[in-house]
Amino acid sequence: MVGSKLNAADHFGTFKARWGINRMNYTVDPGLYALGSPTSESDVYVTANYKLSFDKLKSALPGINAWILVLNTNGINVWCAAGKRTFGTAELVRKIIKSRLAQVVSHRKLIIPQLGAPGIAAHEVKKQTGFRVIYGPIRATDLPAFIESDYHSTPPMRKKDFPLTERLVLIPMELIPALKHMAMILPVIFVLSGFFGPGSFLENAVANSFFAIIMLIGGMAAGTIITPAALPWLPGKAFSFKAMAAGLITSVVIFALFLMFSANTLQTGSVLSMFLLASGLSSFLGMNFTGASTYTSLSGVRKEMKLAVPLQISAVFCGIVLWIGSLYMINT
Repeated sequence: MVGSKLNAADHFGTFKARWGINRMNYTVDPGLYALGSPTSESDVYVTANYKLSFDKLKSALPGINAWILVLNTNGINVWCAAGKRTFGTAELVRKIIKSRLAQVVSHRKLIIPQLGAPGIAAHEVKKQTGFRVIYGPIRATDLPAFIESDYHSTPPMRKKDFPLTERLVLIPMELIPALKHMAMILPVIFVLSGFFGPGSFLENAVANSFFAIIMLIGGMAAGTIITPAALPWLPGKAFSFKAMAAGLITSVVIFALFLMFSANTLQTGSVLSMFLLASGLSSFLGMNFTGASTYTSLSGVRKEMKLAVPLQISAVFCGIVLWIGSLYMINT
């Protein structure tokens, strides 16, 4: 039995999951839950065993007695799990039978999140279990109004937008892994830079790596922060292209500031290499947000990756070659 009110531990768990801390273990046990004091006539809502999805559902139903059927989606949210078919027909049928739902409720209705529809074949569920699937609204917060309207969704309930607040919430999940990789890459750049130049190892390392480090950090920020924040205003449709544009804009700004405030001179090869590396890195990181937006489809993502990934790899490879070449030119 669970209540609809979230406590401090629930909010803290959500915060940690948003920042990628113990994310894949943020789950609830699959099975049947009683929200409040449901009866045999109470509605049955289906969700994933990702605890954030579970909490969103139950907190959207204050004062409502209902049953919540949790499917085993391996800790993945409803929409992503539907694409992977873990939030799917077979798992739904399995949980209906295992929980003996037909003996718990007198009706034969299941309310499924609309974003879970790609994984559910309603006619198969009906055929195998006798339960009829009703697709609810996209947002759990619309469920009370959905119930009051006799289980009919209004057009706004069927429309999914991607506002700034939702885009900003996604940033930590991409930023934290990127920072971990940067923590390994940047020291390597610093050390390699120390072997080239007329000064001491430390002097060479600082002089040769400063611009590269700033540009790579800028590329990372462009892909993980600027791209989701400025998504509607960046040119193009593909996330990889939008992120590449963000990387190039960020690189131009950093280059201009470097020329204004730094006394160090830059070789053309070094500048070109960092533009390639920063834009390639930004494009790759920004492309990850395709998995967080309903604007994309599985076939569209595959098509984009088939085109973008070779270009991203080429940009990074050429950037590395140019950067090493520019360091070598310092000693010649």
